Amino acid sequence: MTITQLEYIIAVDTYRSFVMAANKCFVTQPTLSMQIQKLEDTLGVKLFDRSHQPVIPTEIGEEIIAQARVLLAESEKIKEIISDRQKELSGELKVGIIPTVSPYILPKILNGFIQKYPQVKLIVWEQTTEQIIQQLKQGTLDCGILSTPLHESTLTEIPVFYENFVAYASKNSKLYKKKTISPDDIDMEEIWVLNEGHCMREQVLNICQRRKATKGFQHFEYNTGSVETLKRMVDMNNGATILPELALAEMSDRQRDRVRYFKSPEPAREVSIVMHRNFLKRRMIEALKNEILDFVPKRLRTKKKKEIMEI
Repeated sequence: MTITQLEYIIAVDTYRSFVMAANKCFVTQPTLSMQIQKLEDTLGVKLFDRSHQPVIPTEIGEEIIAQARVLLAESEKIKEIISDRQKELSGELKVGIIPTVSPYILPKILNGFIQKYPQVKLIVWEQTTEQIIQQLKQGTLDCGILSTPLHESTLTEIPVFYENFVAYASKNSKLYKKKTISPDDIDMEEIWVLNEGHCMREQVLNICQRRKATKGFQHFEYNTGSVETLKRMVDMNNGATILPELALAEMSDRQRDRVRYFKSPEPAREVSIVMHRNFLKRRMIEALKNEILDFVPKRLRTKKKKEIMEI
């Protein structure tokens, strides 16, 4: 049994394809298949059901692959020990970030991080919470920047900041006529929300204390994953929406006039850096966390007087 063989079976499990796994491992498909066959012969068990498309692990294969992930993570810690002894951080850091956080955090911290750590290659994917969770479990991402808590036993969460939600209303909205608002003031018939698959949609529906699916306006159904698009829909088509507080940073005075804050306790979300419980690259992840903390206002670092909206 070799480390390379373990890498190969993990790749097949991740991509559910021998061809794609070979491409990702930078070897030919026959080479990868031969090494996996050798491992199966050594163990005396079949790891994959090759008759199934896409390829799936056998029952015992699932257990062996899970242990292979642990062994591979432990072997990577040897490299991490060496890296920790070096003065300068180096290597790749693969990060997933949800679309409702990315535009308000990433542009602000990117240049600073790159300048401080020029030997680190930062690779970022903007994806939904479910996609990031899956890739953290598979080991294809080092960490994710997500709204938490997730209630996932295999993941570790490090809260970074707590961001209030605010209402953004057109002049014909009932919300616009109030100085401060409560969830009871929200009329779901006029609220623009994100489409299915985005955790902020569920958080907004939690604020509104309604779990039923909503179509926004009765005569129109609109699906988007962009908070900025929701804001523009209010600007151009009336109604209201719920925004994360960091979305206010670059608003014009006219737009800020449309913002309405909630009464205390203000609904908020917890934003965390999330890793697999056997996570590596601790120094790089810590550096990323510190870069975010340097950017976010101090008042966002405490959840005092905030009601955290769970997913």
